[in-house]
Amino acid sequence: MTELTVAGRRETPPSMVERMTLILDAFNGPSARLTLEDVARRTRLPRSTAHRILDQLVRQRWLSHHSYGYGLGQRALGLGGRDGGHGKIREAAAPLLHELQVTTGLVAHLAVLDGAEVFYLDKLGGRLATSVPSRVGGRAPAHSTALGKAMLAWLEPEQVDALLGSEIARMTSRTIGELGTLHQELHRIRQRRGLAFERGESFPGIACVAAAIRGAEGPVAGISLVGDVRAPLENVAPLVVTAAREASQVLFPGSAPSRPDGRSARGGPQWTVRPNGSAGPPRR
Repeated sequence: MTELTVAGRRETPPSMVERMTLILDAFNGPSARLTLEDVARRTRLPRSTAHRILDQLVRQRWLSHHSYGYGLGQRALGLGGRDGGHGKIREAAAPLLHELQVTTGLVAHLAVLDGAEVFYLDKLGGRLATSVPSRVGGRAPAHSTALGKAMLAWLEPEQVDALLGSEIARMTSRTIGELGTLHQELHRIRQRRGLAFERGESFPGIACVAAAIRGAEGPVAGISLVGDVRAPLENVAPLVVTAAREASQVLFPGSAPSRPDGRSARGGPQWTVRPNGSAGPPRR
């Protein structure tokens, strides 16, 4: 926005629209998270003015507000008012993504399955964010991402076939390119109780670990951590599993996650994720 000056001094924009635009422009990307102090400093608006306008933008869903600050909301991200429940998913996962990112220093993602693709609802990253070629509102083939595979693993094989079709494209030389091989990988993910990995399958040099957020009817979203191929993803995998489980509990309190055979997982063996990233029943 063009700066308004009088005799070399910056003046407060005269209209509410200009002030709102100034605040929205302060968010320099879909994953930006700003405190009230950050917004007041970047816009040079009085703190009380910034706070009043922020409240209005939150009410109109141009911004979202969580305990750790403000971020772009559904309207600013092009999700509109009818988001198919995405707003609830983002709200449930937001503090968990923030904790994952701060704890690990890696890039945290939240996505949903949309046909044969994943649709990114949120992205939080530190210094690595610009090196990860994903964006809020963007898409990627589900079979080439850990997020997508984590969600596909909890669908019936026939559902996977219907979503992906008979041919799946390779994004890199490491992408799974045959449906049969993908089903084998989805079986391994289920054996790990939903923990999915990928290294260089979507983009060269990028690695990811993910787990699905699930309810009684199946997967509704996925949470992941992303870094370069040297990142120790096995070490952080238990954190991803825990975050996905906690988000599931927030969204579906008292509901047991589904299994691929359609039966409730309640009462089944209690598996644990070990420090090396493997999963299985507790050792006796």
